Amino acid sequence: MNWIEKIGIVLAAVAAMELFAWWAHKYVMHGWGWEWHRDHHEPHDHVLERNDLFAVVFGSVVVALFVVGYAYSAPLWWSALGITVYGLIYTVIHDGIVHQRWFRWVPTRGYAKRLVQAHKLHHAAVGKDGGVSFGFLWAGNPTRLKANLRRQHASGLTRLRGANVTATADDRG
Repeated sequence: MNWIEKIGIVLAAVAAMELFAWWAHKYVMHGWGWEWHRDHHEPHDHVLERNDLFAVVFGSVVVALFVVGYAYSAPLWWSALGITVYGLIYTVIHDGIVHQRWFRWVPTRGYAKRLVQAHKLHHAAVGKDGGVSFGFLWAGNPTRLKANLRRQHASGLTRLRGANVTATADDRG
């Protein structure tokens, strides 16, 4: 394999992980895995969350992919590297910036602000069945997300956690 192929595999794995993360967040974490994910949606003062067990499980799978890839399949190894890159990006953006678990910086403009807004709207819904914006690195337009959340609430599909879900010009950041 040449370096262009290797980089292509890594980038494709990063992109595929955002799709997988959306699916896993919506259908696993907010589905049968809710008992692990619930504390991520509730206020607490713990350093670790039960939700962090997902990282242990997914990380174990990636370690296995590295081992198998090293022994039998170079593309599999490079895919595991792409998944690891996604995990690092996720850790910095989701845990670091959005939830401020590692450092204190609140973005005031640009895409980072949009990611924070989208995730806060996700957390505005109470319970496993409600919510919008299940991606981690892709964030929809906050005005549209608020409208979707208002529709879910109005139709009785979700309860809101004291969140202001009225769109403002500032939300278009």
